[in-house]
Order: sequence, then C-alpha cells, then structure tokens
Amino acid sequence: MARALLFSIPNPPRRLRLGLALASALALLPTLAAAQGFQSAAPYAVLLDSGSGAVLYEKAADELVAPASMAKIATALVAFEEIAGGKMTLETEITISENAWRKGGGVSGGSTMFAIVHSRVKLGDILQGMIVQSGNDASIAFAEAVAGTEDAFARIMTERVRRIGLTKSVFRNATGMADPQQKMTSRDLALLADHIIRTYPQHYHYFGQREFTWNKIRQNNRNPLLAMDIGADGLKTGNIDETGYGLVGSAVQNERRLVVVVNGLKNARDRGNEARKLLEWGFRSFEQKELFAAGETVGEASVYGGAKGRVALRAKGAISLLMPRGGSERLSARIVYTGPLTAPVAEGAEVARLVVRRGEVKTLELPLYAAETVAVGTLRQRAFDALFEMGTGWIRQAFKRG
Repeated sequence: MARALLFSIPNPPRRLRLGLALASALALLPTLAAAQGFQSAAPYAVLLDSGSGAVLYEKAADELVAPASMAKIATALVAFEEIAGGKMTLETEITISENAWRKGGGVSGGSTMFAIVHSRVKLGDILQGMIVQSGNDASIAFAEAVAGTEDAFARIMTERVRRIGLTKSVFRNATGMADPQQKMTSRDLALLADHIIRTYPQHYHYFGQREFTWNKIRQNNRNPLLAMDIGADGLKTGNIDETGYGLVGSAVQNERRLVVVVNGLKNARDRGNEARKLLEWGFRSFEQKELFAAGETVGEASVYGGAKGRVALRAKGAISLLMPRGGSERLSARIVYTGPLTAPVAEGAEVARLVVRRGEVKTLELPLYAAETVAVGTLRQRAFDALFEMGTGWIRQAFKRG
C-alpha cells in the first residue's frame, strides 16, 4: 500500500504540511460524482454516503439559502443534546406560552401542533409535534424552555452546529420562518442529518414517524419519501417563498445509507421526485470499495524533537468509498496536518486528516491518528532537528523572495 510523500508549501501559515498520500493506491480508482451524466432539476442538491462521508453528487451545495422548516432539524439537535446531557428527559414538561401559541399555534395559519395555550406538554410529544407535524408552536415553546427567548435559542442553535463542523449556517429562529439572516447550505443540512442519524439513533425514529395526533387532530408526516418503498426513514421537508420547496431525506438499501438534500423546487411533487431520483441513482450507480483495511498504515507525518523522525498514521477503522460502477476518472488524495508534529506524540492522538478530492470537489475527509508513541529524543536528535528546521526555514524564505 502506498505511503505518504510529504512536502511543505513555501512559507505557509502555521507551516501547513501536505502529503501526496495514496498515490499508487488511488491511481486506478475512478472519481465519485456526476461523471455518469446525472443531472438534478433541483437548484441546490447534495447526495451523501453516510458510511464513508463521500459526496456522490452536489449542485450549488455551498450556496447559503433559507432552510425553511428544515431548520427544525437543528432545533431537534439541541433537544437531543439536552437529553443526552441530563438537562431534560422525554417526560420534561414544556409550557406553551402565549407567544408560542400566537406565532406558531392554530391562530397563526402556519404549520402547527395545535397545542393549547398555557398547557404543559411532555418533551416527547413536543418532539413529535415539531418533527412529524412541523409545528411552529412546539418549536417556539421548546426554544423558550431552553433559553428563555427564541432569539437567545437561535444563538444556541448556531453555536451547537458550529461544534459539529457546520461553519456557514446561521439561525435566527427555531422554526425556519422567514428571516433574511437565517441561512443554511445544502451541504450543512446533509451533514447535520448524518450527524443526528449517527449520534442519536435512539431518537432518530421520530423523523420516520408517519403521523401524530395531538389535541384530537391527526396530521401526516409531509415527507413523501416515507411512502415510496425505497427504504426511506426520515427526515424533514420545508417550504418558504424565498427559496421554494426543499427536503432532507435518508434511505437504506442493502445496509447502505444515503442522505439526500434538495432545495429550491417549485412544488411539493417536484421535491419528492428529485429526492427519489437522486437516491435511486446513488444506490444503483455506486459500489463500495475498500481503500485501507482497519489498522493499515495510511501514511506518515514528520516529528520534531522525537526519538523517531516520523510517525505512522492510521484511521480508526477501515477506509472505504462508494465508487461509480464502470467509471474511468481518477481520485486525488492528501494527508494534511500542521507540522512537523512536536514530540512527544501519543499513540492514538488525532494528528492529521485525510482529504480525498475529485478535482476541486472534496468527496471525503476523515481524521488520522498516530499509530505509535514517539517519545522525546536525545539532546543530539533535538539539536539535529532544530538545525534542519532552521535550514528549511531559510529555503522557504528564499522561495518567498523569489
């Protein structure tokens, strides 16, 4: 298996090192993506393989647009985190304030759980009202229970999604109601959905629940994928005048899970059809390929001041990708880390990332860990490393002047 050939960019910030990893391993592998001619009618779209994190299809995936009620997935994330942290349980009672009732209840004319003003509703029912019925009253009431006001809760939402790597999304309310500053990308929506599926499987079933009755009013889940017999089990729809109709969905076939996002469609029928087409194409057109077995060395990183000058890098498990059937184009890959690493380096420490790209499109990124411990070297070894680093510093300066 190929090893990493490391080099440094002349005068990079924090001396970012890039490895030309996997050169021989990937030379014969085709790229992921829409090389097979698939085109979605959705203005914004992403298809993500949950198992590997590979992006199989994307279209304007990093454009910031209004998420509409798909923002409630982030509201649900906060709820799941509150439960996991012991701050709430499914039995915790949430008060339906007059504000929540007026802005999101039956009198508002929007999506609602039809909760009664001043009533107290268990969080388990609030989650069903929020996710299955897309209730704005449920979302606002929960936001007030956590943060006092919806504005304060929106700041919590933004901060929480930052923690899981969603760098572009900004929230201004818990419902997805129109606000010029509330924006998400399709990529962020896909990553958010995938995070919930992986991290909170005990709560994910709410997103696949077909119906929910509250206050003697039965409402169906608006997600059309759930009735299409394609293995769909979530997540959420949205519709707002500014952007159009959108959907975040997920389905499993043959033990393989895909996450789809479409947005900007003209009507509910189109969003369902485009999401279904993307999922069916993804399941039909790709096959799983293992790049590295669990425990196999992926590459190496250089170490400063250590008993050894390099440390092997591994992933926590096997590394695999979904590859287009019969494709012919190539992937490129690299190991990225800030270096050289400074001794001591502990075995199992996250020290680098593996990035796989199709052209300029990043299809896979995952952490790499030190495969062994590298202790601090002798005085002689450290002196040699210092002289070497000084010399390479002069070379970088020469490149800069040139």
